[in-house]
Amino acid sequence: MRAFHHPDQARHDPRFFLMRGAVRPNYEVPARAASLLAGLGEVGIAAEMAPLPDAEDLLAVHARDYLDFLAGAARDWAALPDAGPEAVPNVHASPEMLAQGARPGINVIGRVGWFTADNACPIGPGTWEACLAAAGAALAAAAEAAAGRGAYALCRPPGHHAYAARAGGHCYINNAALAARALRRAGASRVAMIDIDSHHGNGTQGVFWGDGDVLTVSVHADPTWYYPWYVGHADERGAGAGEGRNVNLPLPFGSGDGPWLDAIRHGIEAARSFGAEALVVPLGFDASEREPLAALKVTPDGFARAGAALAGLRLPTAITQEGGYNVDLLGALLARFLTGWGDPA
Repeated sequence: MRAFHHPDQARHDPRFFLMRGAVRPNYEVPARAASLLAGLGEVGIAAEMAPLPDAEDLLAVHARDYLDFLAGAARDWAALPDAGPEAVPNVHASPEMLAQGARPGINVIGRVGWFTADNACPIGPGTWEACLAAAGAALAAAAEAAAGRGAYALCRPPGHHAYAARAGGHCYINNAALAARALRRAGASRVAMIDIDSHHGNGTQGVFWGDGDVLTVSVHADPTWYYPWYVGHADERGAGAGEGRNVNLPLPFGSGDGPWLDAIRHGIEAARSFGAEALVVPLGFDASEREPLAALKVTPDGFARAGAALAGLRLPTAITQEGGYNVDLLGALLARFLTGWGDPA
């Protein structure tokens, strides 16, 4: 399996993170990528440098005004008097404002609140360049999958919480959605996405909500008690042409390997029934038993078995890296997953 990354991903080094009313160090740090690169080395894979995409390539998923905002936010924020080091919102447009014709305006303070869903996406010098690097890795993996093979994209920042025009949950550009759209353009009539990050892929759900040609499956911890809080429930099924093409499989906290793997198998059967011709796997290691929040308590063996089960679909596949914040463990978990992938169930 080929793997792709780009060193510009290290240029995103966020500091601000608000958790339960306290400002804490941000979990989504450059050391995550270094750990994942080490994990690739454990299984004998040398990551290749992905070409950077043009901003135009991102229009397959994202709105132009949103991309323009991301590209200029750090510069515009730094020009404010007495500005902090990163763009962080202190107000968001509420449903009441939206119902009364709210608009983003031209001031970066209003725009950062308009184009972000939460406070977990600080934008600093280098954030936009890192987003382009992560997107380039995802598109390189998709090109490999379009040629009938499998590939891993080391994407940092991650992407599955990003909507078409809104960042959230450490995510700015939806790398997995870009990969799925690229596979569709390359000729796959139906693409399945099986997201095994411990958080619901709400941005991906939003991008493909009305799309009948992309099946989105998300295996995640119950959002009643966990980010993204408002969506990710089993009764969210898509709309219009996408009715029934969105499958959410929320799990109770502490489920462990058995229920988690059963849910992944359910998603695999959904992909088979859908007639998928290609696969995207948003891969998160935050389901691990040794994560800071440890919502699902999956073991290293569980990740290996998940890799084997998903490889058993025998579809051209782009794997895009999502969450996982125990830097000391990430590389080892990636090695276990890819070892399992090489021995499909």
